[in-house]
Amino acid sequence: MNLLEVTRHFRTEDECLDYIEKTRWPSQKCCIHCGSVNISQFVREAASKNKRTRLYQCLEKECGLQFSSTSGTIFDASHLPLTKWFMAIGLIVEAKKGISAKQVARHLGMETSYKTVWYLCHRIREAMKEGGLLTGVVEADETYLTPKKPRKGKPYVKKESRDVVLGMVERGGRLRLVPMKDAKMETIEPLILEHISPDATLQTDEAPGYLLIGQRKFSGRHRTINHSVSYGVGDLHTNTIENAFSLLKRGVYGTYHQVSLKHLGRYCEEFSYRFNRRSEQPQLFDSTLKGLVHGKALRFKTLIAGE
Repeated sequence: MNLLEVTRHFRTEDECLDYIEKTRWPSQKCCIHCGSVNISQFVREAASKNKRTRLYQCLEKECGLQFSSTSGTIFDASHLPLTKWFMAIGLIVEAKKGISAKQVARHLGMETSYKTVWYLCHRIREAMKEGGLLTGVVEADETYLTPKKPRKGKPYVKKESRDVVLGMVERGGRLRLVPMKDAKMETIEPLILEHISPDATLQTDEAPGYLLIGQRKFSGRHRTINHSVSYGVGDLHTNTIENAFSLLKRGVYGTYHQVSLKHLGRYCEEFSYRFNRRSEQPQLFDSTLKGLVHGKALRFKTLIAGE
């Protein structure tokens, strides 16, 4: 669903609520607290146009609690109109190289509410988290996000001080990008074991750390390519993960310009999420909305908390 379709189908708050309810309760509405289907619906007079007016109440004596369609979701406790939420989702999922909060704010007509839009974008990224082990032939490599060449008048940035991202991708399948504190073997190994199936075939370059990991954990299922000789011999290469790194860097350098290490994980999740659904553009909006409806709300105090 592209942005034109989003604005055409979700012009009012009620149309957005109908879509959320259909996603959250495909068959029948029920109490989010006790699961009872014995509920009633009522509409309250809104003191503000941003408040949810459609409410439900559980009729069970043991429960009797009120809730809305957005209670317990990532939309919970948000006073932003759902029409703007839906437009922001459409903008983010369709932006191949990402879209900055400043640009989203301009599209939503919220230039004076940058902090609200920045928080909104991170809540959407939070719904893009994915799990599951990578299988088959999995390419793995690391990359540094801080440019090697310093800008004029700026000192050279040593490798040890640059942001590091470990990339893992199935051949013809899913991508996983994970920020790391450094590129040492003791940092890389737990992440590889966490995200790659022990039955997978690991494909890397000939860096000493990967050679040791291959010997210890992927004996007989570790293939390497010597980049000083060639970048690919038949299907023996790490070009897939290098292409994914190229897309990530274009987004970070060209769109966001600067990303703090504290929030880098969510940006990596965002790029991985879109990459994994590159052939499912029509369904991208729906799958993201399901993550927002069924995911836990990211609180602002959690977002701005220390490392």
